[in-house]
Amino acid sequence: MTRVLVASRNRKKLAELNRVLEAAGVSGLTLLCLDDVPAFDEAPETGATFEANALAKARDAFAATGVPAVADDSGLTVDALNGMPGVLSARWSGRHGDDAANTALLLGQLADVPDERRGAAFVSACALVTGPADSDSLVVRGEWAGSIVRAPRGAGGFGYDPVFLPAGSAVTAAELSPADKDAVSHRGLALAALVPALRALVR
Repeated sequence: MTRVLVASRNRKKLAELNRVLEAAGVSGLTLLCLDDVPAFDEAPETGATFEANALAKARDAFAATGVPAVADDSGLTVDALNGMPGVLSARWSGRHGDDAANTALLLGQLADVPDERRGAAFVSACALVTGPADSDSLVVRGEWAGSIVRAPRGAGGFGYDPVFLPAGSAVTAAELSPADKDAVSHRGLALAALVPALRALVR
């Protein structure tokens, strides 16, 4: 089995990639997360773009472990907030990873924004690094268009999923089944774009 390190401690992301690989018929890969390898210094996410942050995380993980590494940086861009929170999505409220606080702040900022101006998109950049050279790196991007509802709905997913209504959908991202979400979500689309390169690692 070929090992691939998912540069995250979020096991939901590990499960998501596993589902995408299974749906594509890819076997022979063992996915690890950061909790499965010796600790190393992780550089702060200081990039101005999702792509820069994803690539930096994947390169750090590969350099520390020698294991092919996948990393993603994802977030929410809101039209009425000029594309913010963007790369700051996970720490929008000032506390990294506090989903409830981040969502509450976002809804407060949009309280007076009419429904027709509440457009938004989830964005995910995923990087795969398989060696030390620039040519050993691949970065792909997925986007999921929608809008922000006025109150959270649904218990699935994570992050801003309960307030994100995908375009053309009657249910929020948090109300979708994992399989349905994978098929259309920003990260599902980006991970699917990595599948050919991941398939090539199987040996």
